[in-house]
Amino acid sequence: MATQSRLVYFNGKLVPETEAKISIYDSALMFGDMVFEMTRSFKKKQFKLREHIERLYAGLKVLRIPLQMTPEEMERACYETIEANDHLFGADDEHRLMIDVSRGLLGIYQGIEGLHKGPNVIIADFPLRWTVAGMGQLFETGINAVITSQRAIPATLLDPKIKNRSRIHYLMANIEASQIDGDNNWALLLDPDGFIAEGTGDNFFIIKNGTVITPEGRNILRGVSRAYVIEELCPQLGIPVVEKNIEAYDVYTADEAFMTGTPFCMLPVTSLNGNLIGTGKVGEVFDKIIRRWGDNTGVDIVRQIQTWDAERGASATGSAPTPYRFKTK
Repeated sequence: MATQSRLVYFNGKLVPETEAKISIYDSALMFGDMVFEMTRSFKKKQFKLREHIERLYAGLKVLRIPLQMTPEEMERACYETIEANDHLFGADDEHRLMIDVSRGLLGIYQGIEGLHKGPNVIIADFPLRWTVAGMGQLFETGINAVITSQRAIPATLLDPKIKNRSRIHYLMANIEASQIDGDNNWALLLDPDGFIAEGTGDNFFIIKNGTVITPEGRNILRGVSRAYVIEELCPQLGIPVVEKNIEAYDVYTADEAFMTGTPFCMLPVTSLNGNLIGTGKVGEVFDKIIRRWGDNTGVDIVRQIQTWDAERGASATGSAPTPYRFKTK
């Protein structure tokens, strides 16, 4: 894909990706003052876009960012961006939207000539395969979740249910996890009470005696994928679901575990801090749920990601940090 040809929705206009820039005086740069969403498609059709937009607007409301654009206008802008870029995507590519809304210029900079006044709305569209590069093998090996000393920020301080860009604690957890020997180490955060909270961009589940269990939605980002597993996939399969506080002990003694996130949908977690969970292999319940997800969307999720990795070859994993991991080599 020719990156210089992609267009980005930027405050009502479609502009070249290289020209989609906000001011150095924007509140997003000063305070991480921005809400965002990332979506994915299946067979080029957006999945749960409306739910992502609804969560975005909930964050705008709570953070009091005065955006005049309606959710319906936002949705139309998303599809406009996809349409403008679709000719650059291959037949087997998927659209990964990144929607960012910043508060805009701080008051003391409002008088600078030539700068956009008010909130900034940026919608970028790029191949999903970039986000999930190198994840294909995780469907076979599973993740080693690492409980870090960096804790989740509780809702009493900065509500994680608002998907915001103030995420330095995620990055610090990823850096800590990257120092652990071995491969496939992903950070898992505890809340201030010592209960399992979430990963750094993903929600966490265990399976015990046929029941899917996930942390309460208090001190976590309530993921769209998490909701899909709880409210649709498990009921379709007749699998009971419980939301409750869980401790590391509950993970060690679970039969299976997995994480959910928009780009990869689900990934198995086969160990915690190096201790095997269950048999240490990908479990039957995980397989059953992700197969149903694939059946519902018409995409073999595991095969799609593994095929992209095979096509990329050695370049499937880069040296730069990702939203989920921080690499030191």
